[in-house]
Amino acid sequence: MFTRLLSGQQRLIFLTIAIVLHVVVAISASQHLLTLRQPTKTPDQEVEVFFIKTELQPEIEPSRDRSITKQEAALTQAISEKLPATMAEPSAPTAEEWTFTSKYTNKNSKGYRHSWGQQVRSMMGTAIEGPDQGEVRFRIEIAPNGTLVKLDTLWSTSAHAEKLARKAIQNMPALPPTPTGKPLIFEKTISFSPFASDDRPSYKDDCLPDTPAFKNPFAWDGKSEQVKAQPAPTALKLDAQAMEECLRQLPKDTLEAEMARDQRIMDQWGSSKTGR
Repeated sequence: MFTRLLSGQQRLIFLTIAIVLHVVVAISASQHLLTLRQPTKTPDQEVEVFFIKTELQPEIEPSRDRSITKQEAALTQAISEKLPATMAEPSAPTAEEWTFTSKYTNKNSKGYRHSWGQQVRSMMGTAIEGPDQGEVRFRIEIAPNGTLVKLDTLWSTSAHAEKLARKAIQNMPALPPTPTGKPLIFEKTISFSPFASDDRPSYKDDCLPDTPAFKNPFAWDGKSEQVKAQPAPTALKLDAQAMEECLRQLPKDTLEAEMARDQRIMDQWGSSKTGR
C-alpha cells in the first residue's frame, strides 16, 4: 500500500537504493567470511643457543719428594709378580694309622696302599708350581713281610717327581707286614703338585659290591672284526660270613672323625677371598 502511494519515479529510486544496499551487505558478508578463513600469521620464533664452558680440574701430580722405602718396594714387587703356588709335604702316617691299615684287608688292603703312598709323598718335600711338578704312577709289589719286591714306572709327567719318588721309596722305613699275609700287588699314583688332593680314603662303602667299570662296547682297533663287547658282569654280593668280617673291619664313624675330615676339606679348598 505504501508503494502504491509513491509515484513511479520514486518507486524506481527506492528499488535502486534497496538493490545497492543488498549488494553492499552481500559484499561485506563475503569479505568477513574470507577474513575468518585466512590463517593468522605467527611471528618467527627465535632460538637462543647457550654454550656452557667447563674448566677441567688440574691433575695432581704425585709428590716426588717422598722416597719409597725398601719394604714398600719389596711389597710392590711381590704384588706385581705372581708368586708360584706351593704345598708342603703331608705328614707321614702315624703308628696308629699303620696299626689300622696293617689289619684292614678289604678292597685289596685299601688302607695299606694309601698309607704307603702317603709315606712316599711325605719324604718328597714341598711341591712348587712350575716345570718340576707332575705325577708318576708305579706298579708295586710288596712281600708279606712288608719289604719292596718290585717297582715299575707305568708313566710319568715329570722326571723330577719320579726321581724324588724313587729316592723316597729307597729310603722308606721298615713297613709292617701286609694285612693278608700274602704279596700285595697294586698300582699307585704319586702326585707332586701344589694342587693335589690325595685325602684319606673313605671306608664306609667298602662292603658293597664294586661298580663295574665303564667300557665302550663300540671300541674298535680298525683291524679286527667289529664285535659289540658284552658288559662286564656285576660283582656278586658278599656272603653272610664275609659281610660280617668286612663290617667288623670298618672304622667306627665318630663325630670327631667327620669334623676332622670337613676341616681338611676346608683347609684344602677354602679361600680367604670368598670367606669360606
